[in-house]
Amino acid sequence: MKASNLKASILQLAVSGKLVAQDSNDEPANVFLQRIQAERKKARVKGEVLPEVSEDEQPFTTPASWVWTRLGNIGTWSAGGTPSRTKTEYYFNGTIPWLKSGDLNDGFITHSDEKITDLATKETRVPINKIGSLVVALYGATIGKTGILSIEATTNQACCVCNIYVGIDNRYLNYYIISQRASLKKSGAGRAQPNISKEKLVAYPIPLPPLAEQHRIVARIEELMPLVEAYDREEQKLTALEVEFPGALRQSILQYAVEGKLVSQKTEDGTAAELLAKIKKEREGLVKAGKIKKGKPLSPVSEEEKPFEIPVSWEWVRLGSIIELNPRNKLDDGVEVSFIPMTLIDDGYSNHHSSESRKWKEVKSGFTHFREGDLCLAKITPCFQNKKSAIFANLINGYGAGTTELHILRSFSSGIDLQYVLWYVKCPFFIYKGMETFTGTAGQERVSTDVIANQLFPLPPLAEQRRIVERVEELMGLCDRIPTHGK
Repeated sequence: MKASNLKASILQLAVSGKLVAQDSNDEPANVFLQRIQAERKKARVKGEVLPEVSEDEQPFTTPASWVWTRLGNIGTWSAGGTPSRTKTEYYFNGTIPWLKSGDLNDGFITHSDEKITDLATKETRVPINKIGSLVVALYGATIGKTGILSIEATTNQACCVCNIYVGIDNRYLNYYIISQRASLKKSGAGRAQPNISKEKLVAYPIPLPPLAEQHRIVARIEELMPLVEAYDREEQKLTALEVEFPGALRQSILQYAVEGKLVSQKTEDGTAAELLAKIKKEREGLVKAGKIKKGKPLSPVSEEEKPFEIPVSWEWVRLGSIIELNPRNKLDDGVEVSFIPMTLIDDGYSNHHSSESRKWKEVKSGFTHFREGDLCLAKITPCFQNKKSAIFANLINGYGAGTTELHILRSFSSGIDLQYVLWYVKCPFFIYKGMETFTGTAGQERVSTDVIANQLFPLPPLAEQRRIVERVEELMGLCDRIPTHGK
């Protein structure tokens, strides 16, 4: 159960006579209510006694010692007002607290954001309400918000104040109004500015316990509410954990993957050193044939640079030594290709994108080029941190173009599983290292091509790359099935 539901349940039990036991020694509520009305009549308090609450109006049953009455029968109610804002003398150096509905806190009110002057109260007849009075909000989203005055105060017209008769515990009345907030809001709905009138409020039914039982109810509520608040704090922590857990779990999975801790190593896979020799030979052949550019020579990875340990069969390399970065395509102008702006590439751990259609002549200049099977990687903030990366599939005629804010990674070797590279560029190590190298102005920071080329890459043997990909995809599928909070 949510803390808010638990609080509501406690209050409902309280106002229906089920939170504390009844005591036959208590003076029945109807007796002291009659005494209140007699004293009210003797004092010639303005306003008529409101009609009794019929059985049809009573939303729930109460103990025999209780009585149903109306809010207008347990105190005098008055609305406030707003002294003219054009008259500075009503506000300048004011000393009298002036409350708005936003000042109400469902508890004791000890101060106000604004104050008015004695002149304002005299000329506008805004009433000063005594300590112990209950304030109730009448308008908008704050309908039913309450506060008990610990100070003498005035209010604006969005508040109604009850100066409570002797024999009524103002804290019980406060908790009752809080318990009825949803009902009060419902009765005030259906208008451009939802509100409940003073007349509707004073006619609202209230179940009244004997005074001694009111005190016991309040004591029990105030004993339980700190426990509810503690429960609420723990619930919020749990909610935050539930929200963060799937993402944190995914990050851990990927970090384990690139550290060689997700699957076991097998001697029959060979070594990454053997794989590197093969990749180097393939690259040299492609450069010689003019199929890829030679590129800048990259320095070996020093021992000091290695950020974490990897299996002995793996090798630390620089990404640019095993991947072709940002290649260009050459096609006939009339060829139809896919056009993929940044908005069509999913964030996060998915590998999804969609595409539009363009003629090659429209996108051959001023755009990033790619082909089927290439890996794209956002280089601009916040897309980079949001893991906008995917392997292109189902491209029109096998080719496409998109925003220049993408890096394109193309595999030139059969020894590299690009799906493994995709999970690598989504892992925390790669993201954090990339963020350390951002250049540009705030909001337009980027990861440069040189940074991507020199990025450290933990290279496993090809067979292990494929096992890692299979295991990661299996675990990511399980993460997708983790229920979110409230579902």
